[in-house]
Amino acid sequence: MPSVLVPLAPGCEELEAVTIIDILRRAGIEVVSAGLDAQAVRASRGVMLMPDTTLDEALKRDYDMIALPGGQPGTNNLAADQRIIDLLKKMAGDGKYITAICAAPSVLAKAGLLDGKRATSFPGALDAFPQVSRQSDAVVADGNLITSRGPGTAMDFALMLVERLTSHEKRQAVEAALQR
Repeated sequence: MPSVLVPLAPGCEELEAVTIIDILRRAGIEVVSAGLDAQAVRASRGVMLMPDTTLDEALKRDYDMIALPGGQPGTNNLAADQRIIDLLKKMAGDGKYITAICAAPSVLAKAGLLDGKRATSFPGALDAFPQVSRQSDAVVADGNLITSRGPGTAMDFALMLVERLTSHEKRQAVEAALQR
């Protein structure tokens, strides 16, 4: 069974975080949500999220994918955590899936993972990174890098993650059950 790490930082966009976790679990994918510390995470709209574990505990194993929810100040909190930057670089080096939505593609860019790559993000989030080939599509895949624009594209993003980790048929089955 594929496994995905979803780091939850204070101020993350709850719609994105919960959509990613929910859709992947509906597809039978193992998802581990990890807080940067041992506290519940207050998301950008005040929703309290209870991570499965801490990032330190989550880092004791390997994953097939990492999925970064965006939102502010959650994205800034992820970018400021050296554990996240180191993990992104390691997973990219290992050929694993590196994914981010909304403002979080800027964390990938900070780690140097989007240089010369096609990516999308929340408008303005990648403006400080001219080396990124910015796209306007809802979801953009460039090899094992997958990015998406924001809360309104979270379901499409999560379904793309399902397809990449499993199959097109599994994505269709999950999507059909959602009555989209």
